Amino acid sequence: MLVKTYGSAIQGIKATTITVEVNIEQGINFSLVGLPDNAVKESHERISSALHQCGYKIPGKKIVINMAPADIRKEGSSYDLTLAIGILAASEQINAERIGDYLIMGELSLDGSLNPVRGALPIALQAKKEGFKGFILPKQNAKEAAFVDGLEILGAESISQVINFFNSNETIEQVKINIEQEFEKDLENYELDFADVKGQENIKRAMEVAAAGSHNVILIGAPGSGKTMLAKRLPSILPPLTLEESLETTKIHSVAGKITDNRSVISVRPFRSPHHTISDVALVGGGAFPQPGEISLAHNGVLFLDELPEFKRNVLEVLRQPMEERIITISRARQTTEYPASFMLVAAMNPCPCGYYNHPSVDCTCTPSQVNKYMSKISGPLLDRIDIQIEVVPVPFKDLAEKRSGEPSSVIRERVLKARQIQKERFKSYSDVHCNAQMSKKMMNEFCKIKPEGMELLKRVMDKLGLSARAYDRILKVARTIADLEACPTIENHHLSEAITYRSLDRETWGR
Repeated sequence: MLVKTYGSAIQGIKATTITVEVNIEQGINFSLVGLPDNAVKESHERISSALHQCGYKIPGKKIVINMAPADIRKEGSSYDLTLAIGILAASEQINAERIGDYLIMGELSLDGSLNPVRGALPIALQAKKEGFKGFILPKQNAKEAAFVDGLEILGAESISQVINFFNSNETIEQVKINIEQEFEKDLENYELDFADVKGQENIKRAMEVAAAGSHNVILIGAPGSGKTMLAKRLPSILPPLTLEESLETTKIHSVAGKITDNRSVISVRPFRSPHHTISDVALVGGGAFPQPGEISLAHNGVLFLDELPEFKRNVLEVLRQPMEERIITISRARQTTEYPASFMLVAAMNPCPCGYYNHPSVDCTCTPSQVNKYMSKISGPLLDRIDIQIEVVPVPFKDLAEKRSGEPSSVIRERVLKARQIQKERFKSYSDVHCNAQMSKKMMNEFCKIKPEGMELLKRVMDKLGLSARAYDRILKVARTIADLEACPTIENHHLSEAITYRSLDRETWGR
C-alpha cells in the first residue's frame, strides 16, 4: 500500500514541504531514498524502538520510502515522526484517511516520546500557505508554531498520542495563543537601564544619537571606564520591535534552535555578544549544513564586539559586506542560502595595549609605535563604516558617589521614537530604507543639504583632520539624525559640529 505523509525542510529561514512516500509490498528490504543525511538514515532504529514501546512494529516486508523533492538534502532527526506515521499507515496499522491534512514533524526518543525540532515557525508559515489543516509537532515547539493564525497546532508528547489521534479521533489539545498579548508581554521588559549609569553624559548622548539613526558605534577607553555597561543598555532605548520585525527575528532564532519552551515569539531586540575567539563561520553563519551566525541572530538588534582588536583580522573583515548590504549570502557546492543581517554594530576597545593612552590620571607605558600597531589591528575600511567613534573617559569619584539616578531609558527612548517617526515619514517611498544610517548617496543629496557656511566648516575640518570621503558621508548622516532629534528640518552648523566630534577617533587623527 502506498501512503503519503508530509514534513518540511529548512533552507535559510524558509521552509520547503517534503512529501514522504511510503510503499510496502511483498519481500524483505528497507530502502530510504531522496537525499537523506546520516541522521535521517538512522531513524530506522529510533522508529523501531519507539513503535515497540507502543505495541506496534515495523512490518517485515519490503519497505521503500522516497522523500521528494529528491534534489533537496534532508537533514536531522526531525523526520522520525513523519516516517513512522507513514510506515504505520502504509502497513494499515493506523487509519490513513486524515493523514494528508496534516504536516507532521518530530524527533523520536527510544521510549516513543517526542523531542523538539528546529524551525517550527517557518514550517508552520509554509504549512498555512500550502493549505494544510494543521501541524502536528512536539509539544515543546507548539507555542512557537502557534504564532501562525489559521492553522491547527497540535502539540503531542509522544507517538502514542499521534497514533490514537488518527485511529480513534482522540483529540490532541490544540495550542492557541493571544498573539498581541504574547507580543506585548515582554515588549518593554528591560533588565538594564541608563538610569544606572553615573556621569558619562556625553557618551549617553552619543548612544542616543546612534539609537535614533541606527548608526554603528565604537567606544574606546581605558579599562573600567564603562564601555560595556553603556553598550549593554543600548537596546533599552531602541524603538520596540514591530510585529513584522518580531516575526522575522523569531524565524531566524527558530531555525537556529534558540527559542525556549516557554516563549512563542521574540519581542525584545536581540543583543548578541560573541567572545573574541569566535571563528568567521560562527560569526557570519555557514558550516557543512548552513546555520545562521551571530550577525543574523543579531538581526533587528545589536551585535556587540567587546575587545575589538582581539578578534582575528579575517573575522572582522567579513563584517564589511553585511554592514553595507544588510544581508549575508552563504554559498556552498550544493546550495546558496541567504540570511538577513540588519544589525547595529557596537564595538568597544582599549586605546592601546596597556589600556591607559590618553587617561587623565594614569600614565601610558606604550610607545607611539605600539599604539599605532594596536590600532592598525582594525582596518581603515571597517573603521570608516562605523559612524560614531567616541572616546570614553573614566568617571570621576564625585560622580560615582552621587546617589541621584541618571536619566532613565524610558525618557531617552521617547526622544528616539520621535526622531524615528520623522525618518519613517521621510523614507515612506523607499521600501528598504527605514533610518538615516541606511541612506544611499543619492538620498543624502536630497535629505542632507547644508548651508554654505556649513560646507565651509566641513571643508576646514576635513583638511585639518585628514578625514576620508566616507567619513564625510558619515558626518552628514549623523548630523541629519541630530537635527531629527531636535525636530529641525534643516542641518544647522551646531548639528555638524556635534557630528564632527563623533569622528574624533578617526584613524588619521588618533594619537596626535
